[in-house]
Amino acid sequence: MKPEQKSRRELPLAARRRDAVDADPLVDELRPGQSVELLKELHILTRDGKLNQDSRRKLKQVYHLVQFIEKCLQELPREPERTLTLADHGAGKSYLGFILYDLLFKAIENSRIFGIETRAELVQKSRALADRLGFHRMSFVNLSVAEATASDELPTQIDVVTALHACDTATDDAIAFGLEKVAQVMVLVPCCQAEIARSLNANKALNLRRTPLAELWRHPLHTREIGSQLTNVLRCLYLQAHGYQVTVTELVGWEHSMKNELIIARRVKKPDRVAAQRLKDLLGEFGLTELLHTRFTLPQDNAHSVPMNS
Repeated sequence: MKPEQKSRRELPLAARRRDAVDADPLVDELRPGQSVELLKELHILTRDGKLNQDSRRKLKQVYHLVQFIEKCLQELPREPERTLTLADHGAGKSYLGFILYDLLFKAIENSRIFGIETRAELVQKSRALADRLGFHRMSFVNLSVAEATASDELPTQIDVVTALHACDTATDDAIAFGLEKVAQVMVLVPCCQAEIARSLNANKALNLRRTPLAELWRHPLHTREIGSQLTNVLRCLYLQAHGYQVTVTELVGWEHSMKNELIIARRVKKPDRVAAQRLKDLLGEFGLTELLHTRFTLPQDNAHSVPMNS
């Protein structure tokens, strides 16, 4: 029999996978042992194993995020007797959590993934899917991020906190959760950062008289853009002030998503007094000092002003 006449069953596994999704190049990223059935259950693959354009974009983003998280997991100091834990906030249909479990956590016996989601119907569907696939170390809780911080349904310490496209202040809630749980790593993809823009808009007239910098957000379009940029800059300083090393990059190419900023924070040291001071100065410059008492509460040893060169 000529090679081109081989039956599909005789083809190598990788070749069968490529054939199953109509030779889509994205399938080359599938790893040995990855559950094609899972991708079908998540409606990323159709029942005949094909990808539509929307699913291709979604899967590409999730795969890129998995690669970043895998590197972070490899860097974590591991104690074999201690359970490795990950909490995924705003889990939705739990695309990220399921793929993380399938690719990474399934092979780590002493590990757990928690999906946190406010929509009860999605929590129930995720629980049922985990049962069908035998993903027994996945748990799903019907809670807000803020509620999850105090809930006894989650352990007192979480190693990794993720939040994919957490809308507006949900990213800040995920950060607060991570700080409370002494997370070693936080992986955040913020979305729709509106709170700072609202605050800038509320104080616009006063700030226009006070500083020429307010011209940056005089017009509504600029208010939204500056608010989004400033929000993530403040978040990064806030994480640094709490002792995290922060990396900011793009998740995938801009042609795939405009909600694309990826913040990776690794817990490395004691609170950073210089970052805390810069955060306070920046909030003061933009007329947002009230946020020091709500969103950006600093560690106690950063409570007093310090020189920038300290």
